[in-house]
Amino acid sequence: MEELNTLPESPARVDGVGRRSFLRYVGGAAVVGGILSSCTPDSEVAVSTTPEYNLNKYARQMSNGITVDLGTGEVAILNYAYALEQLEAAYYEMLLANPYPEMTAMERAMFTDIRDHEVVHRQFFKAALGSAAIPGLTPNFSGINFRQRSVAIDVARQFEDVGVTAYNGAGKYLKTANYLLTAGKIVSVEARHAALLSELQFPFSSSFAGDTPVDGQGLERSREPGAVLAIVAPFVQETITFTLA
Repeated sequence: MEELNTLPESPARVDGVGRRSFLRYVGGAAVVGGILSSCTPDSEVAVSTTPEYNLNKYARQMSNGITVDLGTGEVAILNYAYALEQLEAAYYEMLLANPYPEMTAMERAMFTDIRDHEVVHRQFFKAALGSAAIPGLTPNFSGINFRQRSVAIDVARQFEDVGVTAYNGAGKYLKTANYLLTAGKIVSVEARHAALLSELQFPFSSSFAGDTPVDGQGLERSREPGAVLAIVAPFVQETITFTLA
């Protein structure tokens, strides 16, 4: 198994969008939204500021009878991260292949940039784990209507939020400094994704860093691996098992 150290460069962007331009879209979206809202009476503007975690409403359990074991110790944690990155990358690949009708060029650029990040993360863990890597998982997005904008963005935002809590909860199980360092770099990117998607779903609100993703101590929330796998299990057709000790 190779040492986790540096991430490779992102693949070429379909729309020519580079990593450094990623957060520009937040400002662009805010400007466009500001112009639109200035033309709309306040009584007609309905903005939710309380995003919820309700991925279970999109879940459809579908087993293919295959069990995938993540391994033990640090290998299990790295495979755990690899499994989550597989799920996220597959989601954006599906979304871009089946875009909702009103997807704007700006939104497509956002999703393309996020997809490219997730693909890099997925391939990185696969290469780093080598022969210890789990096989490719089979995503199950049958309960998600990609053609409905509110649904597509809601699921993306929740996947990213869950991903951030997963890295935060798994960090304490990593004993190798380079593994922890790289995980910290990746989770910061996932948090950027989550913040952008929260702004896209709930514009002009505090949802990007409100009470849902951040606790009363100003810290991002975390989840244990078992809790995360219970949330994402319905979106993968394989049964995933693991041992941390």
